[in-house]
Amino acid sequence: MKKSSLSRVALTCLVLTRAIPAFIILPLMFFLPAGTFNYWEAWVYCLCLFIPMAFIFTYLLINDPELLERRMKMREKVKEQKLIIKISYLVFVLTFLLPGFDHRFGWSKVPPAIVFLSLFCFLVGYGFFFFVLRENSYASRVIEVANGQKVISTGPYAIVRHPMYMSSMMIYLFTPLALGSYWALIPMLLIIPILVARILNEEKVLVKELPGYLEYTREVKYRLIPTFW
Repeated sequence: MKKSSLSRVALTCLVLTRAIPAFIILPLMFFLPAGTFNYWEAWVYCLCLFIPMAFIFTYLLINDPELLERRMKMREKVKEQKLIIKISYLVFVLTFLLPGFDHRFGWSKVPPAIVFLSLFCFLVGYGFFFFVLRENSYASRVIEVANGQKVISTGPYAIVRHPMYMSSMMIYLFTPLALGSYWALIPMLLIIPILVARILNEEKVLVKELPGYLEYTREVKYRLIPTFW
């Protein structure tokens, strides 16, 4: 088992200090704009988000606490990434607030079949996210190169250079429809250029600081979507 610099108790407390506010704030972002708790799409979405999240936290705490500690880092060191993160926060706030207002005023009429199909795709993205975490113990939330870090070129990394962002894109883009809103798709589509900017800047850092990464980019051609980019 890979060890964390924190004890298991300290790491658990750190995770809880990050997770508990999310468990409270995110539902409020749905139900307060909706003006009601009678919003089944939001309830189901929260279950599909929080249950896998709790599973992943527990799995990493037991099997890879070092990675879990990395995933708890929030502060970017690279100037460009700090700006990208600030812009992404605005996109997420708009995306998560709009569905509630959409539900209240009835702007969208998303059929339940599309909602459940979107939830399925959302969960597929979440499952792929977990698969990537199992493959790459260096998958920090922030852009950094750890001591002794090696290039990962196995599993999904043999297909695209950034499978983590590929899974994130699935999760993000299917969220508005899973919440029953067409209008929320508009701000969420901005996540695509945000991810592109983040990837391009991240690769500059990795080529400069991670030995072997330049050679890896020559072997694996596509960054995010196979046969496309």
